[in-house]
Amino acid sequence: MKRIHIASCNWLTILYLSAIFWFGCPGLDQEEAQVVSTPKAQFTLTREQTHNKFSRAIPPALTVPSGAVVEVLTEEASDNQLHLNSNSSDVVNVKMDPIHPLTGPVYVEGAEVGDVLAVTLHEIELGDWGWVAVFPEFGFLADEFTEPYLRTFALGKDVNTVQFSDKITLPLKPFPGVMGVAPDTDEMLSTIPPRANGGNMDNPYMTQGTTVYFPVLVKGALFSVGDTHAVQGLGEVCGTAIEAPMRIVYQVEVIKGRKIQEPQYETDDYYAVTAFATTLDEAAKKAVRYLVDYLVAEHGLDRTEAYVLCSLAGDLHIAEVVDVPHVLVTMHIAKSVLGM
Repeated sequence: MKRIHIASCNWLTILYLSAIFWFGCPGLDQEEAQVVSTPKAQFTLTREQTHNKFSRAIPPALTVPSGAVVEVLTEEASDNQLHLNSNSSDVVNVKMDPIHPLTGPVYVEGAEVGDVLAVTLHEIELGDWGWVAVFPEFGFLADEFTEPYLRTFALGKDVNTVQFSDKITLPLKPFPGVMGVAPDTDEMLSTIPPRANGGNMDNPYMTQGTTVYFPVLVKGALFSVGDTHAVQGLGEVCGTAIEAPMRIVYQVEVIKGRKIQEPQYETDDYYAVTAFATTLDEAAKKAVRYLVDYLVAEHGLDRTEAYVLCSLAGDLHIAEVVDVPHVLVTMHIAKSVLGM
């Protein structure tokens, strides 16, 4: 089923969008159709409206109603410590305290503890540059790759690929590496590991067109986003993606009467759950349990049926391993399997 999110519109707009949905729109190419389906931002946050911790004690930068469409500008992960002309020698001077500037938080009216906050990523636009690095003592193979490394790339909103080498061209697929709501604590928590509130999930499936669901842990949810990546493989094994500033348009919606323990997400093609832990085994087991719970609650299966269906049609993915020992595992199931 095609998901349509409309922030505010009149009956003529509804008729127009309905006609496009059922009959198509002759004369519109895919890019023009995307413009039609992307709602207009009602609120904007700039790169100056940032923080880099997770806590309920961080005051909101913006308050919006459920259904609001928000435009945010994000900074690259070093928070301006690196630039397009930086080189490998600059890596050792990067301080960890400023990393992961997150734009927000956004207080969503009506969001109460125990609700779910749906965040639909309508538009993700690349900034003008990006970088990838190896930091000594950081990364999945930190004991093997001990020398600093940095590579920068000229990007832009119309750039679709980067030339990694003479023979290797990488298609870009921008997404936010960190998204999350505030945890129920006054402690200023690091953004580096993934947690139940979301955080540093580094999941390249959470890109434009995806709706991500977060458990609301404090009143107003206090949603933030940042650590935006131009391209990254599952795992982010060297410790970084192509880190780049971006512009994101997203929509928030409060969902009552539904419970989740950790973030989940969906596209037109599949539904997925996430699970964090300090071992891959534990995270994978949690992901299977969460998908079983979803199939029972939303599709009427008993737990054994759901467990068997996960074995037949569920796909486990290692989304993130770089924040050793913290890892994130996801599990997908195709909507076609579920008759959706």
